[in-house]
Amino acid sequence: MVVAKAQAKYQRPHKLKYGKWGLIFILPFFIAYGVFQLYPLIMTFYYSFFTKFRELTLEGYVENLNFVGFKNYIDAFQTGHIVKYFGNTLILWLLGFVPQILVSLLFASWFTDLRLKLKGTGAAKVILYLPNMLMASSVAVLFAELFAGTGPINLLFGTDIRFLETEWGIRLIIAFINFLMWTGNTTILLMAGIMGIDPALYEASSIDGASAGQQFRKITLPMLKPIMLYVMVTSMIGGLQMFDIPNLLVKNGGPNEVAKTVVMSISAGIGPSKDTGAPAAASVLLFFVAGIVGMFLFRLMQSDDEKEAKAYKKAQKKAEKLGKKEVR
Repeated sequence: MVVAKAQAKYQRPHKLKYGKWGLIFILPFFIAYGVFQLYPLIMTFYYSFFTKFRELTLEGYVENLNFVGFKNYIDAFQTGHIVKYFGNTLILWLLGFVPQILVSLLFASWFTDLRLKLKGTGAAKVILYLPNMLMASSVAVLFAELFAGTGPINLLFGTDIRFLETEWGIRLIIAFINFLMWTGNTTILLMAGIMGIDPALYEASSIDGASAGQQFRKITLPMLKPIMLYVMVTSMIGGLQMFDIPNLLVKNGGPNEVAKTVVMSISAGIGPSKDTGAPAAASVLLFFVAGIVGMFLFRLMQSDDEKEAKAYKKAQKKAEKLGKKEVR
C-alpha cells in the first residue's frame, strides 16, 4: 500500500517542449517577413491590375482606383520600353559578372593552392575585399567625377574623351564598378568552397599523374557547383535590381537611355500624382524574370549525381508502366 501511494504521489518531471520554444524564437522573423515582404509582394500583384492615381482636389489628395485587368502588362510590351530596360539591365549585369567570376576563380585557386607558397595573401585578400565595404552610391559619385569631361582622368592623360556621353563608355564604367565592388566577396565564397573539397582527391589525382589544370577542371569546378550556383543566383538577383550606380552615374539613363534599368523605370513611374499600376506590373514582370532565370541557372548547374538520380527515377517509372501493361 505504501509503495502504491508513493507511486501515485510521484509525478514525472516537467519535460521542456523544444518544438514549441523553437517556433516562438523564429516567430519574429515570420512576422517581419509577412509585414515587410510578403504583404507588399501580394499588394504589388494586386495593384498591377489597376490604375491608381492620386489627384489633388479642394479636399486634399484623393485616390482613384480603377480595375483594368491585364492592360498594364499589355501596355508595357506594346510601348517596348520594358523590353529595352530589361535588355539594358541584363547587359550591364553580364558585363560586370562574367569577368568577376573568372577573376574570382583565378584568385580563389591561387590563394588556396599551398603548392604555390604565395606571400602576402592576407593583405591581398583585405585589399580585394575593401571595395565591398564602401557604399555603392559613394563609388558611383566618385567615378562620375573621375570620368567627367573635365575630370581627373582626362586631365591626367591630356585627352578629351566624353566617357559618360557614349553608350559603351557608360556601360563599361558601370560594369567596372560592379566588378570592382563584388570581386572580393565572390572570391571569398569560392575560396570557402575550394577549402571544403577533400584534399585526398587532389592527392590521389597527383599520384595518378594529373596536372594542375586537369585537377582544376575535373575536381575543383565540379565540386564548386553548389557555391557557384549560389553566387550566380544572388548576383543575378542583385543585377536585375540594379539602381543606385547607374542612377547616380548618369541621369535618366544617359544617351538613348542605355543605362536605364528596370528598377530605375519603376522608380521614375511612382510620384504623388502618377499611376502606380504600371510600375506594379513592371515589378511583377521583374519577379517572374528573376524566377525564370533562377530556374535556368539551377538546371544549368545541376550536379552529375542529381542528373543520374533523375534519370534513374525516370527509368523506374517507365519500367513500372511497362510492367503494369504486361500484367493487364
